[in-house]
Amino acid sequence: MEPRIFDLDLQLIADAGLMMISIFVLFLFASYFLFNPAREFLKKRQEKIKGELDSAAQDMEDAAALKTEYEDKLKNIEKEADEILSDARKRALANENKIVADAKEEAARIIERARVEAELEKKKAADDVKREMVVIASMMAGKIVKASIDTNVQESLVNETLKEIGESTWLS
Repeated sequence: MEPRIFDLDLQLIADAGLMMISIFVLFLFASYFLFNPAREFLKKRQEKIKGELDSAAQDMEDAAALKTEYEDKLKNIEKEADEILSDARKRALANENKIVADAKEEAARIIERARVEAELEKKKAADDVKREMVVIASMMAGKIVKASIDTNVQESLVNETLKEIGESTWLS
């Protein structure tokens, strides 16, 4: 027999079968000891990444909620600032009105005091006029006694004196 390049004999088929069985066993062994841990590692990593993505999505939702809450607070702060300013304006206006009212009361007191002082001065002036009239009357009496004149002259002197003093002063 001549040697062939590819000889199919029983030994080759047995070797090929054995090699296939050993490759299958090696595949099962590699699958159990290498592929399963790699699959478990990949599965854990996939779950971890999924958890991180879910956590990131939840964090983004929380951040959006916080952002809207802070924006609402900022709007409320502006409203509160407006209320505070409005309150301050009202208090300032009330204070201004109080100051104006106090000033008007003080002005009224000053005017009343001035009126009272004017009345006192008027009474004092009237008293001074009456004193002067008494002095003038006594001077006139002295003149009348000195002159020893008659009643016609005396009446004319009294009328002349009254005209000098004025009737309104004499009557008040």
